[in-house]
Amino acid sequence: MFSAMKEKVLSRREFLLYSVAAMGTLAMTPWRYWSQQAVEWPDAEKMGRVCLGKVNIRSRPDPNAETVKEIYDDAVVVWLREVVGASPGYGSRRWVETPDGYIYSPRLQPVYNRPNEVLTSLPSAGDEKGMWAEVTVPYVDIIIANPPIRTPSLKDKPFPRLYYSQVVWIDDYKVGSSGTPLYRINQKYGTYGDIFWAPAEAFRPITAEEMAPISPEVTDKKVVVNVIHQTLACYEGKREVHFARVSTGAKFDAEGNAVDKWSTPLGPHPIYRKLMSLHMSGNLTGDYTAVPYTCFITGEGVAVHAAYWHNDFGIPRTHGCINVAPEDAKWFFRWSYPTVSLLPGELDVSKEWPPVGTVVEVVET
Repeated sequence: MFSAMKEKVLSRREFLLYSVAAMGTLAMTPWRYWSQQAVEWPDAEKMGRVCLGKVNIRSRPDPNAETVKEIYDDAVVVWLREVVGASPGYGSRRWVETPDGYIYSPRLQPVYNRPNEVLTSLPSAGDEKGMWAEVTVPYVDIIIANPPIRTPSLKDKPFPRLYYSQVVWIDDYKVGSSGTPLYRINQKYGTYGDIFWAPAEAFRPITAEEMAPISPEVTDKKVVVNVIHQTLACYEGKREVHFARVSTGAKFDAEGNAVDKWSTPLGPHPIYRKLMSLHMSGNLTGDYTAVPYTCFITGEGVAVHAAYWHNDFGIPRTHGCINVAPEDAKWFFRWSYPTVSLLPGELDVSKEWPPVGTVVEVVET
């Protein structure tokens, strides 16, 4: 499928520097959307990206330990290992050890820096040209092609970005004025109409093979989500085949007030719509771009989907949806029914009766 001619892979340093040079390729783009300084990520296999505001690096895995350093949103650190430490009084006891000290794990998205070969010619399926692709670097700056930015979560940011594990639709390629290969980025579903350009090496094409259904011959599949234990278990018959920590609906807001409207609804819910990627936006859900592997289970917008904006799985924190880590979301998307092909990457079976989607049983026991 991806047999087009490929360009030479740049070195890590060249990729980082060229990603900045690419910002000058659209002369009509407002300065604040593309001006920034070069950044070098750590030379490490596994890293962590700060995804929840300012964080303190502590001398020990304890919220009362000495602060040795403060870092902020999108800072990238070396992830040595995850350890068990003291809880800050709520939630997880997981901490990440870094060369400088310890960071509370829920505030770090696990990331890697894996630039890709570039497709100079995009694949086609019928009359449609394009491909689904995954971000495989800690983050990549995006350049608005049709300003002004309309997406609420992006328009007030000085440097709009996509983050590791996000999935986007790519429908064009060009070489920028600086010689940097660029892909044109779209959000196929739920979009506000924004179109972006970004350095192509940040994106890995997703193949049909890696999205092939898991256990398609098995008809007896069910899912149990336990909102007490914050877990998701997948069964084939009586055999558990996959287990993951999740984040379901929060019981309290930031001020400690009960918010029953955020609870994940109990009961059996068949999956009725699946999308490779979706811009999620609403009064309750917030605003998140390119949410990967979304599986809707209720007409009110509750879905099982990947979350790249936190690493707090195992703790209730959503507005009703069931957040899972990207790798678990991808597995779940492939395993559950209805089966969705890579292209177009979306299927709605809400009008079929009896329901054909895998039943997600949300329990409180």
